[in-house]
Amino acid sequence: MRLRELFTAEVVKLDLESDTKDGVLGELAGLLGLDDKSEATLIKTLKRRENLGSTGIGKGIAIPHCRSLVVSRLRLAYGRRAAGMDFNSIDGAPVHNFFLIVAPPLEVSNQYLPVLGKIAQFAKDPDVPRELLELTDAQGFLDLLDRKAP
Repeated sequence: MRLRELFTAEVVKLDLESDTKDGVLGELAGLLGLDDKSEATLIKTLKRRENLGSTGIGKGIAIPHCRSLVVSRLRLAYGRRAAGMDFNSIDGAPVHNFFLIVAPPLEVSNQYLPVLGKIAQFAKDPDVPRELLELTDAQGFLDLLDRKAP
């Protein structure tokens, strides 16, 4: 399964407004269209995961991820904050691009870790961080995944 198949325009937000880690996690969770209680549970789980260690992988990219009962299948979202923000990334650089991954605790397709790896591989392309910052709409993000993502 290619990364592009896991994203739709509805889960892409190129203008994240928050300048805090918790706020960004909330905005990303909001893209999944969950009910209020499920969204609150997801945000709490994501915060707990970030407390274990930042999901900022460097080069302006973070991949917040967790397993949660609030989803019945693997769900992804992408958000961008052009101004960047501190996310305790491993390279100390500001993070601009956020790839959210949420999977149920027992996932039949077993795609959670492979998808995490595919996003990390996509992020290693030297042109990807710049191309993500140059996006003007959600379709551009989907096209970039078509061109460059495994």
